[in-house]
Amino acid sequence: MLDAQTIATVKSTLPAIAQLGPQLTGHFYQRMLTQHPELKDVFNMNNQRSGNQREALFNAICAYGANLENLAVLLPAVEKIAQKHVSLNIQPEQYAIVGENLLATIQELLNPGEEVLQAWGKAYGVLAEVFIQREETLYRTSEAKIGGWRGARDFRIRAIQQQSSVIKSFELAPVDGEAVADFLPGQYLAISLRPDSTGNLQHRQYSLTHQPNGQCYRIAVKREDLGTVSGWLHDRAKVGDVVQCAAPAGDFFLQVTPTTPVTLISAGVGQTPMLAMLATLAAQTHPAAVNWLHAAEDGKQHAFDEEVKALGSRLPHFASHIWYRQPAAEETGRYDAAGLMDLGSASAALGEADRQFWLCGPLAFMQFVARQLLDAGIDADRIHYEVFGPHKVL
Repeated sequence: MLDAQTIATVKSTLPAIAQLGPQLTGHFYQRMLTQHPELKDVFNMNNQRSGNQREALFNAICAYGANLENLAVLLPAVEKIAQKHVSLNIQPEQYAIVGENLLATIQELLNPGEEVLQAWGKAYGVLAEVFIQREETLYRTSEAKIGGWRGARDFRIRAIQQQSSVIKSFELAPVDGEAVADFLPGQYLAISLRPDSTGNLQHRQYSLTHQPNGQCYRIAVKREDLGTVSGWLHDRAKVGDVVQCAAPAGDFFLQVTPTTPVTLISAGVGQTPMLAMLATLAAQTHPAAVNWLHAAEDGKQHAFDEEVKALGSRLPHFASHIWYRQPAAEETGRYDAAGLMDLGSASAALGEADRQFWLCGPLAFMQFVARQLLDAGIDADRIHYEVFGPHKVL
């Protein structure tokens, strides 16, 4: 626990830190990655270049500093970050490197004096220990599962399928031929590869798109403009290639009782975690209502259409509503509405007071849909969402 003086000292610096904005975390990352270039094999350098990682870390620092007396408020964010860290195989000694460079950054940009630096050092130490302990628990839990493991494990690509003009699916089986651990529907698999033999190791998290089977995993990947890993997977990956995978992780997953009505809302490749959820509900012949609301650019970019229909046919109360933003004339009949997703045209999907909503897609889409749900009277605690990349709050 932190003493009152430490808390007061840290809080006294928050206005100055807020004034710096992401300049603080930009300086921090540049400093740390210059002095420890081996960490470029850990951090997503595309997120570094875009500034997304800097913004996410800055927001996290401000939130932590503002809630030192009530860390319970931060537990959902801690869990989300800890899950991401175990997918990257983060180790305790790396926290010391981060702490050293964070304090040096505060010193170099603010020069606040020794008392402030000591207070931030104590505060960081408490937070680091929270993460280290939680991540060790997650590592041990994954390792103890049937088919579980810790760290990296070699997987071979055994099937590649074009699911739309921009999405391919990849089936991965362990090279050792042993079982693979189960996962919760909605969780992701982290894969690691070196797209260029002279470049850095790259890590990406991709949602698992099927029900657990103990034998293999399936992910689906959208080809992103300038995407280092997605470009390699789409253009160069072939059956037989080997990548490394961390055990499934993630805090976004389906958790319902048989009487819970469910609405799954997605856009584009955001449907990937929803596929695992739908497959699980279908396997359970979920007796309550299940609604599938999906938005795609057009029919060419609409993936997994037939698979969703097949899974839905196994549910007693299933309804689907599809939007194409710019449909082609020949695509009439494949979608229910043109334009952006308007939940007013699918009001039955909003129904019961205990209905739960899962939401995934581009950030702007999720903000747009979340506002519709809130305006329709849906409580925020019934809306569960996943942001691909550094986390943002809707």
